[in-house]
Amino acid sequence: MELRKFFPYRLARVAEVVSQATAQVYAERFGLTRDEWRIVAALAGQEAMKTSWIMENSTLDKMRVSRALARLERDGLIIRTPDPEDGRAWLVTLQPSGNALYRKIVPMVQAREEFLLAALTESEREVLIAAIDKVYDRAAQLLRQG
Repeated sequence: MELRKFFPYRLARVAEVVSQATAQVYAERFGLTRDEWRIVAALAGQEAMKTSWIMENSTLDKMRVSRALARLERDGLIIRTPDPEDGRAWLVTLQPSGNALYRKIVPMVQAREEFLLAALTESEREVLIAAIDKVYDRAAQLLRQG
């Protein structure tokens, strides 16, 4: 097996470089980490969400979510309140300042996304999205099967 041709390796490299290129926007201009941005983006437009939902929708583990939430809370971008249904859990809400920050960042990251996808025709974009969805579904199937 040649590592550079191994599909999981190639996919990881693409994901990492795309993520880094996008992170330049919110890291350099707004001082957010990727973890913090993922949480802000996941919470945008949502009501109070459980931390478990954030983990599921941000691909971050418990420790990374906890650290990012602590910083976002310290900076006044989110608020955490105890979950009345589960005394060990928290509900997280994006504050108006978090929503304002989200609205500033979104056009910039969308411009990066558009730049990346401009290399593809519309039909290539559709094929790429469909292929990503199919590979994701198969990987999730493998995880369920063990």
